[in-house]
Amino acid sequence: MIYFDHAATSPPLHSALKSAECYLDECFYNPSARYAGARDVSLALEHARETLLRLVSDGFAYTLVFTSGGTEADNTAIFSAAKRGNVVTDEGEHAAVYECFKSLKAAGGDVRFAPLGRDGAVNAEALISLVDDKTTLVSVMHVNNETGAINDINALAKRVKEKNPRCLFMSDGVQSYGKIPVYLNGAVDFYTLSAHKIGGMKGTGALIVKKGIALTPRLFGGGQEGGLRSGTENVFGAVGFAAAAQERFAALSENAARISALRETLWEMLNQNVFVRISPEHGSPYILTVAAKGMRGEVLQRMLWEKGVAVGTGSACNSKKPFSRVIAACGYQSDVLGGVLRASFSPETSEEEIVFCAHAMNECAAQWKA
Repeated sequence: MIYFDHAATSPPLHSALKSAECYLDECFYNPSARYAGARDVSLALEHARETLLRLVSDGFAYTLVFTSGGTEADNTAIFSAAKRGNVVTDEGEHAAVYECFKSLKAAGGDVRFAPLGRDGAVNAEALISLVDDKTTLVSVMHVNNETGAINDINALAKRVKEKNPRCLFMSDGVQSYGKIPVYLNGAVDFYTLSAHKIGGMKGTGALIVKKGIALTPRLFGGGQEGGLRSGTENVFGAVGFAAAAQERFAALSENAARISALRETLWEMLNQNVFVRISPEHGSPYILTVAAKGMRGEVLQRMLWEKGVAVGTGSACNSKKPFSRVIAACGYQSDVLGGVLRASFSPETSEEEIVFCAHAMNECAAQWKA
């Protein structure tokens, strides 16, 4: 099976499993216990925390809280910051962010949504126009998980702070961390991560938060993670996450350049009388979203699976919806919305797999027309 749905999840890297496996057997101790073995486990957890943090920041301005995944990290940041005034986000956010803002709106909050460009990037001028002196939180994802569009979060955060210095800025970094260059400039207050998108294990995520910002815990109990996220820590997941991140960041530029070229090869090989490109050329190297006009993406997806190719039809978190609200917000009509396919890659993707996928997609589209 050729697997091109890495934006949904990636298989664990061997390095991640190897680094973490001892924390399932001989080093299984609870890191909160007081004997020597548990202290060693606690040190491993702190080393993983420092590793993940220093890959994208100087480590002094920020701290990192481990969570069960990107969704919990997003929820923690939003509900900690959005307690008064108005809040601003955009129409392209992942459901883990978008649904939080919808719930705030349903509760009577002043929630403002900025529009998207054709490629899925936020309309920066429209976003900034929504910010005023009562805005308490702005949230813009770094890489759009459905189109691959990249938002310049450092620049956006700086512009938000110039307009309202007290406003907090959050970014969902799930599709960017370990995939494209990332360095938080101090204007970004929250940044969320997920391990399984880069070869770590499911059930592990993190919230990077600027020091001095108060978080409201979502889970109460033993006071782990500095009292911000109670529950016995997932040391296996944290250590594996750090190992995967180190491997990905070590070859970040080389991997991105190679995968970007392969992404363009796939696009050039597709029948462009049938397929419409949605992903921007200068977006994430790891995502190519197209649409087969007048066809059904989920039917093409099943046909491709039978040929040995796994692709997505957009966000896996919205797979039960008739079409993507994000692609609709980009301005596409029903003939395109129904036929969306998302091919998403990993650094291990090969040229042979790209060629096979292109032929399979063209063949499936031709069979549909026949």
